[in-house]
Amino acid sequence: MEKFKIWLRKNWSTAILVSIFIVLMVSPDAKAWLMRQIISTGLLNSKIEEKKAESASESNPVAITENLSVRNQKGEVINTSGLKGKVVFINFWASWCPPCRAEFPSIQNFYDHYKTNKDLVFLTVNMDDVTVNGKIYLKKEQYSVPFLVPEASVPELFFNGSLPTTVILDKSGKIRMHHTGMADYSKDSFYEEINELLHEQ
Repeated sequence: MEKFKIWLRKNWSTAILVSIFIVLMVSPDAKAWLMRQIISTGLLNSKIEEKKAESASESNPVAITENLSVRNQKGEVINTSGLKGKVVFINFWASWCPPCRAEFPSIQNFYDHYKTNKDLVFLTVNMDDVTVNGKIYLKKEQYSVPFLVPEASVPELFFNGSLPTTVILDKSGKIRMHHTGMADYSKDSFYEEINELLHEQ
């Protein structure tokens, strides 16, 4: 024991780093906190694509052939195919996923900022195997974003299994952003891009 105390006195900085590393490996909340510091830099953020001019003969197979179907807590089914004319923010997440936990405060802030805007729809889709785990997480963290689950199989165009994944559809139903991994959705620069989408005809 005495040898350990001597080693600790000489290597206290190493001991602290090892302790921090162990906490980060064991605690999902600690991992989420560290990841939150990383995403706050904005380096991992994806940008919404500019609107492209199309000829009358061009079609949009993404908007026409692919549909995401989700169910809310009231049992109502929402289809992206029925949301034309609105900007749709889709986020696939799970309660056990540290990157999802890291970006969730920014999603909540984004939701709070735009929840009264009738032209913007939030589809925050829980991918937990046990649905109640997602509900417990939202309640524990006091998040009020909509809780939705897939009603049918999710088209790979929207979600290929990586969490978190965020997709933004414009008013015509086109995918204008598809981002795999965590990001910060509470930055003014992102709000400016959303506002541009909302004003597009």
